[in-house]
Amino acid sequence: MASTSRGGDAGRIKNVASTFCSESQPLISDIRQTVTLMKEIAVQLEKDKLFDKVKELEDAVVELAGLSDLSVHFSNSVEAFANRYQPGEQLTNFNKVFEDEVSKFKANPTSDINKHSLVRQFKEAVWNVHHAGQPMPGEEQEDIVMTSTQSNILNMTCPLSGKPVTELEEPIRSMECRHIYEKKAIMQYIRNKQHRGPCPMAGCPKTLREGILVHDPHYQWRLMNAQNE
Repeated sequence: MASTSRGGDAGRIKNVASTFCSESQPLISDIRQTVTLMKEIAVQLEKDKLFDKVKELEDAVVELAGLSDLSVHFSNSVEAFANRYQPGEQLTNFNKVFEDEVSKFKANPTSDINKHSLVRQFKEAVWNVHHAGQPMPGEEQEDIVMTSTQSNILNMTCPLSGKPVTELEEPIRSMECRHIYEKKAIMQYIRNKQHRGPCPMAGCPKTLREGILVHDPHYQWRLMNAQNE
């Protein structure tokens, strides 16, 4: 009876975590829409040569990008905690476990905030008002050719289903190797490997387990951008 109860607790924690992650995505989506609006305003201000106002908007976009990343950190931390939680005889210090998960994500940032996709797109839009076709200061021409979308998506097809990542119904990525998979396919693959197995991407040395597979709204934005390129 006790083991059944603990198993039920684990199931409830996963359900709560799933709900939390789903409810956090509208916030991240709202941030993206706000930045898009700010970008349009900044372009007009740049045309009017109101450069101080443009800089104020750029600073605000950097703050919003940071807030977006923080939201993703918390969402992924909750999901990772729920996936890894195994009830035992000892009482779990949930606060410490969750803080540890958050620290792991913060210790492994996806990129410099000034190279964040939202910030980069904002800067490129403003720069192109007067310098269309020219590389932005501090960037090589090849960086302009390779978009932030291309540089952040490591595999363009799921190694299991063979589908392009832009067509996946539920894209999910590994926190360690950052490869993207179709959720149903990779979960079945891991179960067949007794819940732990090598990344199915050719040449990848990383090991996969359920606890390191997470949803990432930033990746879904990049996938949407890739569809439009």
